Amino acid sequence: MTDLADRRDAETEVYQPAEDSHLLADAAIADLQAHPPSLALEVGTGSGYVAQRVADETGARVLGSDLNPHACAQTRERGVEAVRADLLEPFRSGVFEAVLFNAPYLPTDPDDERDDWMEVALSGGEDGREVIEPFLGSVGRVLAPEGAVYLLVSSLTGVDEVVELAAAEGFSAVALRDESFPFETLTVLKLVR
Repeated sequence: MTDLADRRDAETEVYQPAEDSHLLADAAIADLQAHPPSLALEVGTGSGYVAQRVADETGARVLGSDLNPHACAQTRERGVEAVRADLLEPFRSGVFEAVLFNAPYLPTDPDDERDDWMEVALSGGEDGREVIEPFLGSVGRVLAPEGAVYLLVSSLTGVDEVVELAAAEGFSAVALRDESFPFETLTVLKLVR
């Protein structure tokens, strides 16, 4: 049984649902409802909020993966299967009909980075694409032939630059939704081959 102190520690070490989480879930669900996937993956699942919503609202079996063991535990508490993984490393080729990712995208000066799980969840490196680039380089391997990737990107990261990186990996991109905030615009990209 988890005591209150353990739960409080886990909640401060796991990215909790925010505007970006809601935007990704809403955009992906709206797009997937016409043809729900049988198997989907949310990379960097955090609390498991997006994975749970996609599962509940499309009927898909959704796995969550995260490098953070506290995130995997919270995701399992939501009733979502979770695997501790660094991006897509442990997954078989060609199995997921949808892959969702709210990547760490905040540009971060390496001198200002902290060594904790919340930093891992937020920091996208100097240009904000440090995690997005390897994800785009490997997501094609796990994606089913007719599958789609739903990637949340910030204007701070450079949406055009991410679209170019995706194109270099054989994906075409369409923006499903945008939402503007005082310091950034968030965009959900749908990537298909």
